[in-house]
Amino acid sequence: MPKVLVLPGDGIGVEVTNVSLDILNIIGEKHNIDFEFETELFGGSSIDEHGIPITNEVIEKAKSADAVLMGAVGGPKWENLAHENKPESGLLALRKELDAFANLRPAIVYPALADASTLKREVVEGVDIMVVRELTGGIYFGRPRGIEKLKDGQEKGFNTLSYTTLEIERIARVAFDIARKRNKKLTSIDKANVLEVMQLWRTTVTRIGETEYPDVELEHLYVDNAAMQLIRRPKSFDVMLAGNMFGDIISDEAAQLTGSLGMLPSASIGEGAIYEPVHGSAPDIAGQNMANPIAMILTSAMMLKYSFDLDQPARVIEEAVERVLEKGFRTADIYHEGMIKLGCKEMGEEIAREIKDYKETPLV
Repeated sequence: MPKVLVLPGDGIGVEVTNVSLDILNIIGEKHNIDFEFETELFGGSSIDEHGIPITNEVIEKAKSADAVLMGAVGGPKWENLAHENKPESGLLALRKELDAFANLRPAIVYPALADASTLKREVVEGVDIMVVRELTGGIYFGRPRGIEKLKDGQEKGFNTLSYTTLEIERIARVAFDIARKRNKKLTSIDKANVLEVMQLWRTTVTRIGETEYPDVELEHLYVDNAAMQLIRRPKSFDVMLAGNMFGDIISDEAAQLTGSLGMLPSASIGEGAIYEPVHGSAPDIAGQNMANPIAMILTSAMMLKYSFDLDQPARVIEEAVERVLEKGFRTADIYHEGMIKLGCKEMGEEIAREIKDYKETPLV
């Protein structure tokens, strides 16, 4: 029985999570999967109730769950709080407690949405990239860090970029394993020409590839060149591996290829697993049935695939989404003239209808 802790979060997080749970319940009925869902407060909603973004009780429940399914957090209501009390700090704490060191962010351009990208259709049509980002190390967590006063009255800000061999090895293996199941091509991104830590990154990734994954083609790119090539030749990439900061940048750039953040799922895996869509809480449209639930629905499909090895049900969800888009159904963020505009709930209902009616073929 898959045990899932559900943290709807704030803003549209609640709406898209509810739609996603409806989809998962339908999948459960169709494939005889008995999900166990438990819902808790997280982010701003937890601050309003408990004064902190995540309680120790919720952290313990997350540790005992098989996976955490999470909506977006944050909003203007809480942005003036101290850094350690903001909704987003709860997310960092949860990632740390679950040692969710590998962020998986697919960027897929569906044929029906190729014109929604800011790039030409012939450049982006067929793009299917998985960005693997190291999530718990690097410059975002390195010590020492801070801002100090200098004797001449100036201030000095500093952060430390560091990685150990172990940290590089484990994220590299995640990326190589995923590449092996896809098209057997991995692009590792670094800045080894000027940073010693990135020299270690490149050497370590190369060694892991040569000794453990000789069947996977390995390409190295400096991050500046990778950013350019991602726009110039996006279809040439399969799996992209990067450290925390470079992965943060590259994954957002890859996301833009798809045309809308409302289409992008994400997973953070390690000792535990956290599944959350890429988009934010969008408080300006919260409660108005305008949100695009597809990113959250596809995030649920990632949970089925990566935490429960339920590839077939995951594929059912993914194909249902694609068919709904092919039929011209759109939420406001991806709508254009001639399409059929739906609200958040109604988009979920269309996807649910496709799941119920579709007779899938077995995976081979």
